Amino acid sequence: MPINHGRIIVLATLALGVSACSGNVRDSAPRGDGRTATLPGDAVPRPEARSRYGNGPVYEVFGKRYTVMPSSSGYQERGVASWYGQKFHGRLTSNRETYDMYQMTAAHKTLPLPSYVRVTNLRNNKSIVVRVNDRGPFVNNRIIDLSFAAAKKLDMIRDGTSLVEVTAISFDTPPGDHVTSAPSEPPRAAEPQPSPQPPPQTAVPEPVETRQASEPEPLTGSDENAVYVQVGAFGSREYAERRHKLLTDRGIANSFIFADTDVVPTLYRVRIGPIVEVIQYDILVEELENLGITDPYLVTD
Repeated sequence: MPINHGRIIVLATLALGVSACSGNVRDSAPRGDGRTATLPGDAVPRPEARSRYGNGPVYEVFGKRYTVMPSSSGYQERGVASWYGQKFHGRLTSNRETYDMYQMTAAHKTLPLPSYVRVTNLRNNKSIVVRVNDRGPFVNNRIIDLSFAAAKKLDMIRDGTSLVEVTAISFDTPPGDHVTSAPSEPPRAAEPQPSPQPPPQTAVPEPVETRQASEPEPLTGSDENAVYVQVGAFGSREYAERRHKLLTDRGIANSFIFADTDVVPTLYRVRIGPIVEVIQYDILVEELENLGITDPYLVTD
């Protein structure tokens, strides 16, 4: 769940409102509200100044420090999304806007406020754009907290959480000097060009079939959608087999090695799955941390 601006104390431990952000807080969708039948369109990205409130640069919640990113440019992450609704409806967000669960907004721990991100549900391939104007979720292994409307459009209200990909939509200009084009020369009168001659037939090479790197296939929304956790990519099969053995020795039986021949040289990717439920992913992440593997990555191909 997100934390209200008044409950975030920069560089200090929260003294109040701890229960409001814990995983035990019960939230709910609106009851008997006809507005849920008509959901809003996606947020429309536009350049905005950073909010005066909620941008740190450093703040602390539950004893953990968070550093706000200087820019959203290049941000992309896969993980678990949650949502918040009736309990926080009408309260102030971290940048002191009023939270409206019927709008396309979200909470994030470190993106600048406001930011715009595209969120894709990896289980059904549904995608939305939301405006980030709040902080949270301060729950382990969660990367974004969506408004009720946003979660409903991703079809994740019933389950409460879903595996997602979050990609920033940035208007930031990279820092540093910019190349200035040299002055163009005065236009010259066009010179007659010789008629092009067809090349000799013998010089035409045979067409060669090329393959790009594998892209995730569209998901259909069923439990058979393939979502995996990748725990390493190695140029040596020997190293991949060592990582695979580490997993199997610890009882992680559904791991395998995928030889990715779409890249040169071949990469041997160690993966676990398929992952069907978020709780399965949560348990797996904890098991991997115990093995010293702290950078698992969700893949859909």
